Amino acid sequence: MVNCLIIGHGAREHVIGETLVNGGANLFAFMSYKNAGLEDLSKDIKIHSESDFKKIIEFCKEKNIDFVVIGPEAPLIVGIVDALEKGGFPCVGPKIEAAQLEGSKIFTRELLDKYKIQSNVKSKIFDSIDGVESYIKDMGEENIVVKPEGLTGGKGVKVYGDHLFSKKDILDYCSELVDKKNRFLLEEKCDGEEFTLQTFVDGKNVIGSPLVQDHKRAFEDDRGPNTGGMGSYSMEDHLMPFFNQNDVNEALRDMKKTVAAVKEETGVEYKGFLYGQFMKTASGIKLIEYNSRLGDPEAMNILPLLKNNFIDICWSIINGNLHQNYEFEKKATVCKYLAPEGYPVNPKKDVVIKINIEEIIKSKAKYYYASVYREGENIYTTTSRAMGVLGIAESLEEAEKIAETGVSCIKGNLFHRKDVGTRKLLQKRIVHMNSILNKK
Repeated sequence: MVNCLIIGHGAREHVIGETLVNGGANLFAFMSYKNAGLEDLSKDIKIHSESDFKKIIEFCKEKNIDFVVIGPEAPLIVGIVDALEKGGFPCVGPKIEAAQLEGSKIFTRELLDKYKIQSNVKSKIFDSIDGVESYIKDMGEENIVVKPEGLTGGKGVKVYGDHLFSKKDILDYCSELVDKKNRFLLEEKCDGEEFTLQTFVDGKNVIGSPLVQDHKRAFEDDRGPNTGGMGSYSMEDHLMPFFNQNDVNEALRDMKKTVAAVKEETGVEYKGFLYGQFMKTASGIKLIEYNSRLGDPEAMNILPLLKNNFIDICWSIINGNLHQNYEFEKKATVCKYLAPEGYPVNPKKDVVIKINIEEIIKSKAKYYYASVYREGENIYTTTSRAMGVLGIAESLEEAEKIAETGVSCIKGNLFHRKDVGTRKLLQKRIVHMNSILNKK
C-alpha cells in the first residue's frame, strides 16, 4: 500500500484525504489544527505549523511517505514542494516559481500579457498612489477592481459597486494598501457569471473536471461581505445552463497556454492542481484569477464524483504522464458551508457544535470538517467556516434537498446560505447571463 501525506487542516484536505483512502492509501496528516475528519481517516497525524518544512521532512522519513499532497496555498507559495522534493519526497503541488500564479497577481497578469493569453483583462500595477487617480479617470471609476498583489483569503479584492461606491472609496483603499507596503493592481471590472474550472496538471497536460460555481457573499441573495466561499454546486452534465462546452474549451486552452508560459518564463514545470476562476462576459471568457490548488469548497463538488483511482492520478501528475480518460459520475452536487455566527466580520469561536452523524448518514449527505477543532468528544468552532455538507444526486434539486437535510443534523451557533443550489438562485444567474449576452 501507498503511504500518502496530506498537508492542511480544512474541508478541502478532508475530502482529498477521503479520496486517497478510498483509493487504498495509508493516510498520514500534518496540520496546524486538528481536523477531526483527517484524524479519523489517518494512521497517524502531526499537529504543527504547515510551513515548518524541516519537521514535515522528519515526519515523512519517520512514516516512510511515498508522496505528499499539499492542500492549502500558503505553504506552496513559500516553497514547500522545493523543500520536500529536495528531501526526497515527491509532491502533488507546484514549486515556488510556478505557485506564484496564485502567490502574485502581478506575476500572473504580466505573464498573461507577455504571452498574449486571450482571457487576460486590462490592468495596471501600482506601488504608490501616484498615477492612480488618472488611471481611474481613464477607465471610469465604475469599471475598477482593486486587487492587492498577494494572498487575501478571498476577502482583499474590492469591486466597484459591491465594496467601493465612489472614487474616494477607491483612492482610500489604494492608500490603505500603500500604507501597508502592498503593491496592487487596478483591473477592469468584468460583468458576467463566474465559473471554477479545476484541473490536474503534470507539467504539460491539463485535464479538466466538472464546472463548479461558488458563492462568495456571506448572506442569501448574494448580499453581505465576501468570504472564503459559503457553498458551491455543479450540474449533472458537468456544465451549466449559461456555460457550454465551447466556454470550457476556451478556458482549458488558456490554462494550457499559461502552463506552457510558466515553463518558458521560469524554467519550472507546473505540476499539481490548477484552479481557474473565469467569467463569461459579452466579450468572451475572462480570467479573474488562478489558484495553485483545489478550491475550498469546490474540491468537495468534484472529488466524490471521481471514478478513477485518485492515487493513480497523483502518481501521473508526479511522473508527468496524465492522460485524457478520467471519468466523473454524471451527477449534480450541492455543497453548503456552515459558519459561526458573526462570520466573517466578528465570528463566535470556541462554541460547541453538535453533529448527529447517524442522521446525516441516513440523509445520504456527506460532511467535511473545516476550521473546527476536537477536544475529547466535542467539536468547537474557530473564527472561520466550520463544516461543509454535500449532497450528490441525479438532479440539482435532489442534491440541494440532501445537502439541506444534512445541514439540519448539525446544531450550534452557526448559519448557512439556504439558497445555494436552489432553482431560484440558478434562474437568477440564467437571467443575468442572458441580459448580458443580449446586449451584444
